Amino acid sequence: MSEEQDLAQQKKEAAAKAKAAALARRQSKDSVTEEREGNMNVAKQKAAAAAKAKAVALARRQSKESVTGEPEGNMDVAKQKAAAAAKAKAAALARKQSKESGIEESEGNMDVAKQKAAAAAKAKAAALARKQSKESGIEESEGNMDVAKQKAAAAAKAKAAALARKQSKESGIEESEGNMDVAKQKAAAAAKAKAAALARKQSKESGIEESEGNMDVAKQKAAAAAKAKAAALAKKKELVGKEEDPEKAKAKAIAAAKAKAAAAAKTRARVEESTEVHTPDEPSPNQSILDQIVQAIERNLGQGALTDYYINNLSKDVPTLVAKPVTYFQIAKILRYDEQLNFHYLSELHGTDFETHMEIYVHLYSYTNHSAALKVKLDRDSPVVPSLVPLWSGANWPECEAYDLLGILFQGHPDLKRILLGEDWVGYPLRKDYQPYDVEV
Repeated sequence: MSEEQDLAQQKKEAAAKAKAAALARRQSKDSVTEEREGNMNVAKQKAAAAAKAKAVALARRQSKESVTGEPEGNMDVAKQKAAAAAKAKAAALARKQSKESGIEESEGNMDVAKQKAAAAAKAKAAALARKQSKESGIEESEGNMDVAKQKAAAAAKAKAAALARKQSKESGIEESEGNMDVAKQKAAAAAKAKAAALARKQSKESGIEESEGNMDVAKQKAAAAAKAKAAALAKKKELVGKEEDPEKAKAKAIAAAKAKAAAAAKTRARVEESTEVHTPDEPSPNQSILDQIVQAIERNLGQGALTDYYINNLSKDVPTLVAKPVTYFQIAKILRYDEQLNFHYLSELHGTDFETHMEIYVHLYSYTNHSAALKVKLDRDSPVVPSLVPLWSGANWPECEAYDLLGILFQGHPDLKRILLGEDWVGYPLRKDYQPYDVEV
C-alpha cells in the first residue's frame, strides 16, 4: 500500500507542476500581447505625428513657391476632399499596422483562449485607429486646404506659361521677316565657304597649279555662284507661306530640270570629246588597223565620208570611226564586205541621248582578231538612220530596242516595233527629257 501511495503522490505532484507551467506560459503570453498593444498605440501616434508634420512642411514649401490662392467658393470642396483623403490615409495606415502587429498562427496549434485574445486585441486596435483617424482628419484638413491652394496656384502658373509660349510663337512669325536678311547673309557665307573648300579640294586632286591671275578668276566665279545660290535660297524662303498655283510650280520645276539636264549634257559631251580625242604619248598597237580602215573608206567614198576617226584609248584602243548620216550605211557596207577588213560579226548596237544630239554606237568584230567601232550623230528632233539589218542580221533586236526606248527610226528595218513597251506607250523612257504620261502610276 505504501508503494501505491507513493506513486499516486508522484502523479499528483507532476500534474501540479504541469498546471503551474501552463499558467506561467499563459501569463507570459498575455503580458506580451499587452506590450504589443501599447507599442502599437505608440507607433500609431508617431506615424500620425510624422504624417502631420510632413503635410505642414509641404504646405509651407508650396506656399513659398506660389502666391496665387483659390477663390472662396471652392474652399468647401477643397476641405471635403482634403478631409476624405486624410481619413482614407489614416484607415489604410491602421490596417497596415494591424496586419503587421497581428500574430498569425495555425488553427491547429492555437487554443480558444489565444483566439479570443487576438480577436479582442484586433477589435480594440481597429476602434482606436478609427478614433485617431477622425481626430487627425479634423486637424489635417486645414493643412491639406493649403496644399489644395498651392496646387491650384501651380496649375494657374503653368497655364499662364503655356499662354506666354503661344504668344511668343505668334510674335515669332512677325519677327521672321526681320531675321530674313540675317539668314540670307548666313546662307551666302556658308555657300561661299563651301565653294572655296570644293575649289581647294579639286585643285589638290587634279594636281594642276594655276597662276595667281587664274586663281582670282576662280574665286570670282565661286563668289558669283555663291551669291546666285544665296539669292535663290532667299527667294525660296520668301515664298514660304504663300499660296502658289500648282500648274505654275510644276512648269517651273520642269523648266529647271530641263535646264539642269542640258547643262549636264553639255558638260558630258565636252568631257567625252576631250577624252576620246586624247592622243597617247606612244602610238597605239591598233594604229595600223585604223589606218587600213580609213584608207579603204577613202578609196571607195572619198575623203569627206568620215567626220572623225581616232584610237579610243579608254576602250582598249579600239579604232573608232565617226560617220555622217548620209554615209553611215555605205561605210558599214565597206566594213562588212571589204576583203581586207571583213568585219563578220556585229557584237553591239545601242543609242544614247546627249540632249544636244542622238548618237548610234556600233561595235564590230572580225575573225582575223581585230575590232572597230562605228558612230554616227543624229538630229535629236528627227533621229533617222538607215538600218544595218541587211548587212548584219544581229542588228535586228538592238535597233528595235533603240527605237523602243529612244525613238530612233531605222529606215529599211524589216520589222521595226517596240519590244519592251506596248505600242500604245507614250514617250521614250531613255530620253533625258522623258516625262511619264500618267505621273501617278
